[in-house]
Amino acid sequence: MTDTFDAKAFLANLTTRCGVYQMYDATGELLYVGKARNLRNRVGSYFRNSGLNAKTVALVMRIRDIQVTVTSTEADALLLEQNLIKAHRPPYNILLKDDKSYPYIFLSSEDPFPRLSLHRGRKRRKGSYFGPYPSAGAVRQSLHFLQKVFKVRQCEDSYFRNRSRPCLQYQIDRCTGPCVDLVSEADYGQQVANTELFLQGKSRELLVRLADDMEKAAAELAYERAAELRDQIQHLQQVQNTQGIEGTQGDLDVVAAAIEGGQACVQVLFVRDARVLGSKSFYPSLRLESTPGEVLEAFLPQFYLRGEQPIPAELVLSDEPENRQALAEVFTDRAARKVTLRHRVREARARWRQLAVQTAETNLKAHLAGKQSVHERLQALQEALDLEVLPQRIECFDISHSSGEATVASCVVFDGGGARKSDYRRFNIDDVTAGDDYAAMHQALTRRFRRLRDEAAQLPDILLIDGGEGQVTQALDVLKELELTNVEVVGVAKGSTRKAGFETLILGESGIEVQMPGDSPALHLIQQVRDEAHRFAITGHRGRRDKQRRQSLLEDIPGVGAKRRRELLRHFGSAGAVENASVEELKKIPGISANMASVIYDHLHGVAD
Repeated sequence: MTDTFDAKAFLANLTTRCGVYQMYDATGELLYVGKARNLRNRVGSYFRNSGLNAKTVALVMRIRDIQVTVTSTEADALLLEQNLIKAHRPPYNILLKDDKSYPYIFLSSEDPFPRLSLHRGRKRRKGSYFGPYPSAGAVRQSLHFLQKVFKVRQCEDSYFRNRSRPCLQYQIDRCTGPCVDLVSEADYGQQVANTELFLQGKSRELLVRLADDMEKAAAELAYERAAELRDQIQHLQQVQNTQGIEGTQGDLDVVAAAIEGGQACVQVLFVRDARVLGSKSFYPSLRLESTPGEVLEAFLPQFYLRGEQPIPAELVLSDEPENRQALAEVFTDRAARKVTLRHRVREARARWRQLAVQTAETNLKAHLAGKQSVHERLQALQEALDLEVLPQRIECFDISHSSGEATVASCVVFDGGGARKSDYRRFNIDDVTAGDDYAAMHQALTRRFRRLRDEAAQLPDILLIDGGEGQVTQALDVLKELELTNVEVVGVAKGSTRKAGFETLILGESGIEVQMPGDSPALHLIQQVRDEAHRFAITGHRGRRDKQRRQSLLEDIPGVGAKRRRELLRHFGSAGAVENASVEELKKIPGISANMASVIYDHLHGVAD
C-alpha cells in the first residue's frame, strides 16, 4: 500500500450506486466498514475540507486504501455491512460486546405433567418457548408469579421422578403435588393451559375463562375451588393494573440512545401485550457516530440480525436513523412478516419512548460516574496535562444570561467519585455591566475562592473555565489577588466549528493551546464537567429570569403600595399598559398626585433622578 491515500483520484472513478466500502490502514488492517446509498457521495464526505469531527479526522489520517462492493439494493448493502462487521470487528465501528443469548421460559410438552423452567441457548427440546426476556432476573420473577398463581411444577425431572412424598413447594401451596399423584392429569392440564394463555399475552381471554370457572364452581357449591379461582383472578388483575396500559395491544421493542462525555448508552425496552417486561442496557464503543440517530443506525442491525434476538412487529425508536426504510425492509424479510420502525408516536408508545430515553440517560450518567471510569479518565487527564500527581478535585465555572438579564454563574465539582453535587454552587451576579462575562466571571471566582481561603476549605487541583483566553486571565488574576497557589487553571474554548471534539484547551499562565484527540478519555472528562457546569448555569439563570419576569413591574416603585398598584391595574388593565401611559394619564388615577405620576413614569422608563 502507498504512504498516502489519493482520495481525489479514487473518488473521480467511484460509482454512484449503492454498496459497501471498507477502509484499511497501512498494515492492511480493516479500520471501518460502512454502507452507502451513493458510494461516491458518502465516501467523498470523509475527505471534505471542513465540518469533520475529530474522530473522523483521526480515521481519515490512517486510511491508505478503500475497497468497495456494489450491491443491487440498499437492503443488500445493509446485510453485507453487518456480515463484514461481525466477521472482522473493525475498531471504528460500533461493536456489541454482549454475546450472551437471551433467556426464555420453557414449557415442556413431552411429560404427562409438564414443567416450567428458565432456558438459554438452542431450542432443542419439544415444548413451547416464551420470550425472550431482558434478563434471567425477569424470567425468575415471572416464574415466581406463575408458581404462586397456577402451581405448575418447576422442579428438575430427576427430582420429580424420585419423590415419594410431597416437597416443600406443596407444603407452602406453590405446587399441586403431581409427583405423588395428588392432582389428576386433567386438572393439572387445565393449569398448564392457563399458564400458556398468560405467557402468550392473552390475559383478557384468561380472565374471562377463570371468571366462568369460578361461577360454575360456586354454583356447584365447590367453594374452595371457587376461592382459588378468585385469588388467581385477583393476582392477574393486579399484574395488569401495575404493568398494563388500557387499550394498548401488540408486542414491540422500544430502543433509545443517549450520548454524553464521548460515550453512548442504548436502552432496549421489551413490551409484550402492553406490559413492559424489562429492559437491557448496552454501552457500544463510540468512535465515529456522534448523534443518537447514527448510534441507532449502527446498533439496530447488529442487535437484530445476529439471529439470537427475535424481531418484533414494531420498533419504536428515540431518533430516526438515516437508513430507516432499508432497516425495515431487511427486518421484514428476516422476520417473514411486516416490521415497522417509528420514532414519532403518541399516547402509550410516547410514554414508553420517554421512559426508554430517560433510562438511557440515567444509566449513561451512572456509567460515566462509575469509580473505575472516573479514575481512568483522571489518569488520562493527569497524563494529558503533565501533572505530577493524580487530580483529586476539579471545579468548573460557567456564566449564563439572556442579553445580560439575570446573570448567573455556576460552579460544579467532580472528584474521584464523579459529580459531587453537594458542593455545587450558583452565584447571582449583580453590580456589573450587563453582558460583561469577564466581570461576571471575576465576581463569581472571587466570591468562591475568598470563602475557600477564609474557611481553609479544600482547593481544586484543576480549575476549568468555560471560555477562552480572557476568561482564563480573570481566573489567574483572582487566584493572584487571593494569594492562592497550586491550582491548575485550564480554559475550555470552543473550536472554530463549535462542535464537541474540537475544543481548544488553554493552559494557565503559559497560555499554551492544546487540542486533544476526539476519542481521548481526558477530553471526554473535560467535556462532561464542562457540560454539567453549562447545564447547572442555564437552570439557575432560567429560574432567576422567570422569577424576575413573574414579579410585577410596579412592585419596586417607591411610594407605590398595594392600594395604588390595585388602582393602577384596575384603570389600565395590565402592568404593560401602565408602562406605556404618559404622566398626564397617570395623574388621572385616584390617589396619584402629579409628583407621584412623575415618579412612576421615571421609574418605569429608567429615568435617573
